Amino acid sequence: MCVGLPARVMKIDGGRAVVDASGAQKEISSELLSDLEPGDYVMVHAGIAIAKIGSDDMSESDQILDSLL
Repeated sequence: MCVGLPARVMKIDGGRAVVDASGAQKEISSELLSDLEPGDYVMVHAGIAIAKIGSDDMSESDQILDSLL
């Protein structure tokens, strides 16, 4: 099973982005998504932004993760 984590894009520099995932900031690859801007939400898997998501999706993912922990 693959698990993706939702994160908010904080900064973009070329094909790299800094994201915030529940308070933890991490640098990831953003090369798969060409239209990212700071403030966007993405799904991150294995250090790569794999999909752009909406803020509602982010909230729902956070609630599910909180219930599991």
